[in-house]
Amino acid sequence: MRMLIGGSWVDKDEKIEVRRPYDNGLVDTVPAANSEDVRAAIDAAEAGFEAMKTLHPYERAEMLAKAARLLNEAREEIAHLLANEVGKTITEARIEASRPPAILELCAEATRDLGGEVIPYGAAQGTENRRGYWMRVPAGLVSAISPFNFPAALSAHKVGPALAAGDAVVLKPASQTPLAVLRMAEAIVEAGFPQGAVNVVTCTGAEAEPMLTDPRVRVISFTGSAEVGEQITRKAGIKRVHLELGSNSAVTVLADADLDDAMDRLVSGPFAVAGQVCISVQKILVEEPLYERFIERYIPHVEALKAGDPLDENTNVGPMINEAAAERAESWLAEAAQAGARIICGGTRDGTLFQPTVVTDCPRTVKLWTEEVFAPIVLVYPISGLDEAIELTNDSQYGLNAGIYTSDINSAHKFAEAVDCGGINVNDISFWRADFQPYGGRKRSGIGRDGIKFAIKEMTEYKVVAFRIS
Repeated sequence: MRMLIGGSWVDKDEKIEVRRPYDNGLVDTVPAANSEDVRAAIDAAEAGFEAMKTLHPYERAEMLAKAARLLNEAREEIAHLLANEVGKTITEARIEASRPPAILELCAEATRDLGGEVIPYGAAQGTENRRGYWMRVPAGLVSAISPFNFPAALSAHKVGPALAAGDAVVLKPASQTPLAVLRMAEAIVEAGFPQGAVNVVTCTGAEAEPMLTDPRVRVISFTGSAEVGEQITRKAGIKRVHLELGSNSAVTVLADADLDDAMDRLVSGPFAVAGQVCISVQKILVEEPLYERFIERYIPHVEALKAGDPLDENTNVGPMINEAAAERAESWLAEAAQAGARIICGGTRDGTLFQPTVVTDCPRTVKLWTEEVFAPIVLVYPISGLDEAIELTNDSQYGLNAGIYTSDINSAHKFAEAVDCGGINVNDISFWRADFQPYGGRKRSGIGRDGIKFAIKEMTEYKVVAFRIS
């Protein structure tokens, strides 16, 4: 596949190989862009923004709706690209492939609602002879950097709101997983957006630095690790920086919970996409009267999960993105075991395939507890009650999503108000979000919010028009 710069599909002699995480087989190659290519994409976006400014919001809405229809027709093709390049099971890949068309359709609807408000001049002394209004205008150029785990969906969450706002975009997908993103860009081009409105560069993070430092860029939207997010904030300069970073989400199960209702979700939540999701369930905090019964019921369900070829319809857990990621998770597990943690299920790997793993008695000082594991590993930990659940959930550098299972509405409200996270799911796991709700974290989990109308606000700026009436 080729990258997209200024309406042209560009190839280069130097290539990046895209390989299947499952067996390291070659899927395709993409151009290895350098920093000059990235600057060319920014130049193209600058020209594309001039063209975008001539479009009425309703024209942008129609183009977004057409792109959504085209992506809907390509869902199975995109699903197979995702299964091959990310290593998602084909079931998981089909779920992700359904999201970009839905996201762009939501963006089309939001574009039609863009507006402002009349300013109530006269309400304050000295403004009696003023009339005016405010409106939101495009920020300009958006640098969008998407991760490997949800390349299509999270690229749509960046590109769609930017186009809805009237911006132009330079998008860098993860170098391991660019194929579904490039296919999505084809649909956006076919939908009729001006040349340069969307540009996709395939390169390493080092070569993408102009996307952070170029003063023409007004917004940076990044999803990835907290460490890279910190580097971006240091380099960005005077720009709006929107960061969706890591987590190590906890789900609480109180003694009054409906265990039958919770079980299936708590089996899938830690292991979907091989645990490589920022809102994966990393910790399950179980109230002590229920703890032993929970373990007895939980382990057989986890042991029944099948790890294997993501294109096999019967596979439940696919591979991790590469062997280095699997080795890192294995080392963290060994560190925890040496410190006293017990591995009661799984704990082995074969290349990139990591067996679904359940750990108990994990010390609160090891990486498996304090960091984002991003692997199919879950910690089960007994708690004395609601207050300890709140304490342990908040005892984290992250604050993205958390969940609680309880039949007591008072406990649910207390938990929701006391836990320092961007999202709280009651009677569900942390691994749930809707594409139109505000989504983002607190603490080291990030700055700003995804979710269509909320992301559009991140990618627009206020303009005030005030008339002095003589």
